[in-house]
Amino acid sequence: MTRWLQRLLSGGVPPDFTGELAEDENVLGHAAVAGGGRLVATSLGLWVPDDDGVRRIGWHLISKATWSDGVLAVVEAAEQETVGQAVVLADLPPRRFVLDRPGTVPRTVQVRVTSSIRSRHHHDLPGGGAWFVQRKVPGRDGLLLQVRPDPGADRAALGRLAAEVAERLRSVE
Repeated sequence: MTRWLQRLLSGGVPPDFTGELAEDENVLGHAAVAGGGRLVATSLGLWVPDDDGVRRIGWHLISKATWSDGVLAVVEAAEQETVGQAVVLADLPPRRFVLDRPGTVPRTVQVRVTSSIRSRHHHDLPGGGAWFVQRKVPGRDGLLLQVRPDPGADRAALGRLAAEVAERLRSVE
């Protein structure tokens, strides 16, 4: 789809948007948030209202998004540390956005988050377990290995396993 047609269908960049899009970033949809601000879904992530204006959450850093009764709930993951080629994540508290006229935003978020996931597997560890997720990051080649430990998972065992999994994946590439 041409950039012009994509902008036409998405409604383009909303006039009240204060973020700065990357050169290759395209708007896929947007919706006003009740109480102020706007969600803007782009090819690189979801722009959300923040205390300092707006900021983009990359699709690969949205752990979960749900749409129900006019509310889009988004769980963002924060990168805690890097173990070998793996990034250990921790989920932040969910943020809720009330959208009176959501348009394509909820569906776009669902499609983009889901399509960024290439594989996922849960592995048991002492004291808990961890999810190992391979994700595609828009604008980057290859896949990113993310590790999301369960509460109580043994961090030393997690580090050893994450390094081992990352090494095995690298040898397959």
